Amino acid sequence: MAPFIPLKARIQLGFFRFLTNHAIRRDDTVNRWLYSCIQVLVPADPKPKFGVSSADAIIDSARNLFIRIFVPSDSSNGENNKNLPLVVYFHGGGFFFGSPDLAAYDDWCRRLCSGLHAVIVSVNYRLSPKHRCPAPYDDGVDVLRFLDSSGLGSVDILSGLDVDLGSCFLAGCTAGGNIAHHVARRWAATSESWEKVTIKGAIPITPMFGGEERTDSDIQNQYLPAISIERLDWYWKVFLPEGANRNHECARPFGTTSQLEEQFPPVLVVSAGYDILRDWQLKYYEWLKEMKHDVKLVFYPDAIHGFFLFTKCEEWPKLVDEMKKFIDEHRSH
Repeated sequence: MAPFIPLKARIQLGFFRFLTNHAIRRDDTVNRWLYSCIQVLVPADPKPKFGVSSADAIIDSARNLFIRIFVPSDSSNGENNKNLPLVVYFHGGGFFFGSPDLAAYDDWCRRLCSGLHAVIVSVNYRLSPKHRCPAPYDDGVDVLRFLDSSGLGSVDILSGLDVDLGSCFLAGCTAGGNIAHHVARRWAATSESWEKVTIKGAIPITPMFGGEERTDSDIQNQYLPAISIERLDWYWKVFLPEGANRNHECARPFGTTSQLEEQFPPVLVVSAGYDILRDWQLKYYEWLKEMKHDVKLVFYPDAIHGFFLFTKCEEWPKLVDEMKKFIDEHRSH
């Protein structure tokens, strides 16, 4: 059975798929100009908009590493500004597309900020094919180091707020879910070197993992208006290190010999029934269970890949509620 997809979402997904097919050159480089013609980018806005204020902070201009910070507007006074949890968010896009100022991700982070009543830090990491693995992981760790050194103190919209760096969560969608996992592992491997930032949980949302073999979800969902098998293979080809295949640990962190760091945080895995990546997401969840790790699965059987980006989708408010429960359970008290 085919899932219900709103007409607007079908048009947007179909157009993105068409554009991607024409923007990728034969030598695996990307015509970014084509994307610039249709990308809807929005500036940060320190004035309250839909209950949320935002501002950008540059971490490294040489690699265009910046963060967009979202703050609930009702946190400006009273009890609402105390001990706000921090969510570091990595956008999706197959490692090669997207940014925090892309309208869809700006809107999604605003909804997260309001629903979670948390400060959201959305990361503009480097993209493939120009920047292969592990560039996004390096950028993610550098953002955490920036936060650990009280870099947020220079951001005006955070003035007077009590942001709890000891209640930091890593979240991300699709490729960003993969990044959240690997950044969490790096933090865990060096946990003793951090002064303020403590990762209390990771929330990979329909994360992008993979392997060389084909799965049922590869076959069943390849014709939906989101990601084809051929395009998914290309994403991995231009992201993974030269010569590596999809069994590389960055794509498949749950190999038979994989181990998990002792300080690796609790995980909330979000999966969708009509997602070409579904079976890899479930393999990731089962691996964490086998490792006897603190993990929970939230599964939306009727949802598609990227469902949370569409406001008319019924599941996204449920996802925000699940994320809030997870954060409230694991944050510092």
